[in-house]
Amino acid sequence: MDLNTVLEVRDARDRAVWRPGDAWLGGGTYLFSEPQPHLRRLIDLSRTGWQPLRVTPAGDLEIAATCTIAQLSRQARSASPAAAPLFEQCCRAFLASWKIWNMATVGGNLCNSLPAGPMISLTAALDGRCRLLSQAGAVREVPVVDFVTGAGRNVLRPGELLRAVTLPARALAGRTAFRQASLYGLGRSGALLIGTLDPVDRTLTLTITAATVRPIQLRFPVMPNARAVREAVENAVEPGEYFDDIHGLPAWRRHMTLRYAEEIRRELCQESTTAVVAEEAVR
Repeated sequence: MDLNTVLEVRDARDRAVWRPGDAWLGGGTYLFSEPQPHLRRLIDLSRTGWQPLRVTPAGDLEIAATCTIAQLSRQARSASPAAAPLFEQCCRAFLASWKIWNMATVGGNLCNSLPAGPMISLTAALDGRCRLLSQAGAVREVPVVDFVTGAGRNVLRPGELLRAVTLPARALAGRTAFRQASLYGLGRSGALLIGTLDPVDRTLTLTITAATVRPIQLRFPVMPNARAVREAVENAVEPGEYFDDIHGLPAWRRHMTLRYAEEIRRELCQESTTAVVAEEAVR
């Protein structure tokens, strides 16, 4: 779609002074999908040269905000073998064409902050931290679960930029379980839950997205029973936090959340028991 109110496109490397009516341009798949009458300038990030994925000396995985879904799908397999299936599952949750895969960015998906954003699901579940840059050069870090505050809302301040998301090595080494529901065969996610099992202390972490207006994360230091998981979900999600739109009523989203939470508990409980038995056999 043509944005006929945009008068100028500037290179992000020029360090232009941010002003009302500006917007960061990553892949542009959202910006050019509907009218943006409030915009006057686009600040183009495509020439920043940020490395899409980088493994730090500590083993953490840094994902640049400009990393495309296609790049994430290809490169994450070698960068993080243990979590590779989860990366691919979340990339596939886009249900998008190859053209979107090659343009849409991880940063754009987070900054749009829509409940069904699968990059929000992925990075929140793996304990990701957002690195935010202000126009004055200040840097702050915010956990992904706190970055998104509601449907289409986040903690970004005017002119602030999401530079990268860092996933810790410990989270990348854990076991994962993925569940997604949609009302349609090729529809937007109505509920997307991810469970992770810590490789060190066996903590179970359950991350709820798509069903709720913001990511909600629950941690269980000891493997819980079905009742404990249900009660934890019921207490963590306020009645008004289940999203309500054409892709699913709140009652259905709640039902699928509780159902998938229990399925994930069973799957990871079984894997945890198997792992413990294997460790004891080695000893």
